Amino acid sequence: MGNDKKLHLSAEDYVHLHNHTHHSLLDGLSKVPELISRVKDLGMKSCAITDHGTMSGAIEFYKQAKSQNIKPIIGIETYVASRSRLDKDPSKDKARFHLILLAMNETGYKNLMQLSTKANLEGMYYKPRIDHELLEEFNEGIICLSGCASSELGENLKIDNYDNAKKIAKWYKQIFGDRYYLELQDHGHPDNHAAWDVQVRINSKLLQLSDELDIPCVVTSDGHYIDHSDQDAHEILLCVGTASYRSEANRMSLKDFELHVTDPREIIKRWQATNPQAIMNTKIIAERCNLEIQLGGILIPRFPTPDGQSEKDYLHSLVWDGLLARYSSNVAVYEHKNLNIEQARKILGSHIVERAEYELGIMDTMGYNGYFLIVQDFINWGKKQGIIFGPGRGSAAGSIVAYALNITDLDPLKYDLLFERFLNPDRISMPDIDIDIQDTRRNEVIEYCANKYGADRVANIVTFGKMAARAAVRDVARVLEVPYAEADRLSKMIPAPIQGRHIPLAESVKNDADLKSEYENNQVAQEVFDFAIRLEGTIRSHGVHAAGVVIAPDEIVQYTPLELAQKGVIATQYPMGPIEELGLLKMDFLGLSNLSIINNALRIIKKVYKDDIQISEIPLDDKLTYELFQKGDTTGVFQLESAGMKRYLRELKPTVFDDIIAMVALYRPGPMQFIDSFIRRKHGDEQISYLHKGMENSLKNTYGILVYQEQFMQISKEWAGFTGGQADTLRKAVGKKNIELMKKVKPEFVDGAIKHGGATKQVAEKFWDQLEEFANYCFNKSHAACYGLIAYWTAYLKAHYPDAFMAALMTSDADNIERLAIEINECKHMGIAVLAPDINESFVEFAIVPGENKIRFGMAAIKGVGVSAVEEVLRARDAARFASIEDFASRVSTTKFNKRAWESLIKSGGFDSLGDRAELLHNLEVIQAFASKTQKELISGQTDLFGSYDNEDSSTKRVISLLPAPHKISDKVKLTWERELMGLYISAHPLDNYEMYLR
Repeated sequence: MGNDKKLHLSAEDYVHLHNHTHHSLLDGLSKVPELISRVKDLGMKSCAITDHGTMSGAIEFYKQAKSQNIKPIIGIETYVASRSRLDKDPSKDKARFHLILLAMNETGYKNLMQLSTKANLEGMYYKPRIDHELLEEFNEGIICLSGCASSELGENLKIDNYDNAKKIAKWYKQIFGDRYYLELQDHGHPDNHAAWDVQVRINSKLLQLSDELDIPCVVTSDGHYIDHSDQDAHEILLCVGTASYRSEANRMSLKDFELHVTDPREIIKRWQATNPQAIMNTKIIAERCNLEIQLGGILIPRFPTPDGQSEKDYLHSLVWDGLLARYSSNVAVYEHKNLNIEQARKILGSHIVERAEYELGIMDTMGYNGYFLIVQDFINWGKKQGIIFGPGRGSAAGSIVAYALNITDLDPLKYDLLFERFLNPDRISMPDIDIDIQDTRRNEVIEYCANKYGADRVANIVTFGKMAARAAVRDVARVLEVPYAEADRLSKMIPAPIQGRHIPLAESVKNDADLKSEYENNQVAQEVFDFAIRLEGTIRSHGVHAAGVVIAPDEIVQYTPLELAQKGVIATQYPMGPIEELGLLKMDFLGLSNLSIINNALRIIKKVYKDDIQISEIPLDDKLTYELFQKGDTTGVFQLESAGMKRYLRELKPTVFDDIIAMVALYRPGPMQFIDSFIRRKHGDEQISYLHKGMENSLKNTYGILVYQEQFMQISKEWAGFTGGQADTLRKAVGKKNIELMKKVKPEFVDGAIKHGGATKQVAEKFWDQLEEFANYCFNKSHAACYGLIAYWTAYLKAHYPDAFMAALMTSDADNIERLAIEINECKHMGIAVLAPDINESFVEFAIVPGENKIRFGMAAIKGVGVSAVEEVLRARDAARFASIEDFASRVSTTKFNKRAWESLIKSGGFDSLGDRAELLHNLEVIQAFASKTQKELISGQTDLFGSYDNEDSSTKRVISLLPAPHKISDKVKLTWERELMGLYISAHPLDNYEMYLR
């Protein structure tokens, strides 16, 4: 098939069907936008993406290609197992083969996702692998290219096993029919373009197979980077991926091959004379691939409503019931379930009803009834299970519907929170409700969703770890064998992010004086920086999003391929952006340790003090809580425990919850400059003024200072006559510095302020100028209010139940010795004694001693003592307290309480009630031998539970003969042990004996 008639070919007649981006981890260097730009610059009309073992870049590639009028072909270079994908024998199954698969249509695309998912979830063995069985099942709508030199055919032809190669080719033709092509490649040497002799031999045999089996050929170029000039940087990337030095002779290297995105004219020049049809076949394949991926839709699962109600009717009934529960104290009315709107209006007030009707109307128009039913369902289920949820997060707190459904716990009317900040009625976009959950029970909520909607419809979302500038410099420096100290110095020269924005290294090298000088005067630094610039932003690893979970309306693999992430977690291959663009329901379940602290404190309070506190119902005007704020005693209080924040709280002396919301919003880089003015205005030491009286209503709670995005949205509504949707568009325009949008919105705003607000043009434009400046600093009030409420909850518990709160706080930080030291010092400041661990008194967690203002150290917080060891101690102690060291050794399992646990508990003072630390440590091997022997005899029935033989009086206890310790352990050594194992001194302080001198 190589002797085709003369064809006149142009760049448009060739299509790159074999391309790797940086989604081929630490192998591909090309970024997706770079690849599309390169293809466009070369005058090509179509291009494929075929990353190794993953489809993670497919949606980005699809969108980028479409935006540049390039036809996207979605594919994958998959790995084929040498036997079954399920076989994982190290002696037989390490080999795998490459194969190119391209989606022709939606069926092929869905089959690609199935294959990629099964490769990752079932066939993972070093790499994600499929097998012939899967290809038989999922080949429809897919074009198959035989692959590179590492394919099944290539590996057989390398060793001249032509017969087996022919057998394999026949099998693929039988499965794929006219959708199977033999892949010809020629990656000449970069210097002399000499062909690789192995590939020449493979190509020759492939052409023979083509003639004998009537299988068409296709020419591909295995692109791994954009341009020939990227080859050295690609070699560095390979070294990073294989943990090699560039100087190593036997490292993985591809420097003898041209693997850039080749100019199609070069391809034509090489192949036209001998195989013009193989070039044309790339275009024919591209014409056969016509996949359209639906983006921007709404893919929300159907919520199972009771009695066949529509989602709309069921949502409305829940909302009216919720509003009555939130706003009406008339229980009898609340229990009446079928109120009409007029009855509700009389009970609730027209402002509440109108707001609810407005929101429900927008939700229905946008098609989000089911969304809110799903969210309220898992939150209300979780609350019934005793799981603590945050009062809300982000803009969702601006919705009265969310408040009625118990999704949020802040009254949006009371705190002037705007619905349009959450859902813009002028622009349909998926709602985004972030859910804060106590971190110890987050998985229970995810499991509930999986059980309700189907485990095959719920998955975590992948994230990509990308090389930031400093990390890239360190990686490159290691590959180039730059001494660690020098690499560290160079990386630390890179400017830190500014307001969360990482400055590209290429920009820093030009604009930062020190970096520029280093680059120009240090050849080693120049080489490191040049490679790091090219590698910056490259994907280095996959992880799991801290919060993101997808709930799909059908089997999730119909919408996104899946992969196996760390710790066996199943995650989407598509990251957050594409998941949202596909229209899938994405939930943010964020585990928050502060909520676990609250939950633990409430549990202790209920157990010890018999007070059953509903944290969401505590009063927000509590005197003790505000006294705590005013003193700045906020160690352990959410968001408010930094030294700077404590100082400002003491100066501000908060008296209302609005003050706390404002401090959460203001205490950030940028707006922090306004805190002093805010404090002075609160205390009447600075005049409160307004640019125009029409702004007073929006700014009075912050003493005339523009603090929140919602404030300038409210001003635009009340002063400039904007609709809620226009107000949100204004927020986006100025907040994101969208110049084109600002040009459109400014005249509308100025004109509205003049006509609606009675302002002069000068005043209106002056406010606009202020707005452009302040928009950099203004914070989302809904978010600040929600986090302010969590801060208030923690402060309330600390003020009213200090011992319970501090015990819960220290339990949460048990594995963080630095935090524990701070918190135990805070206990001392509060007059709470923290007692040393005691084998007969301590528990897993820190525990309060009721009525004594004391907290007993938790044994699991001692370094070297795990939770399972403590649980074994408690199991044995349930029967009876430990009377002696022999008693403990006889009853606590040696398999669960090991030597390290013994040493740690002895050194920390846990056994002080049963013996001397020095003596117990000196005799530890004897004690452990006694424990092992006694427990073996107990299992065999020779002794009873107390270590007495069957023929002995049970009152005769076996005793360990403890030898005297050769040296007495000094108090200084004991205190050193305590600090090492528990983070601080418990029994005393090294300076106690010098107290009179220190005075």
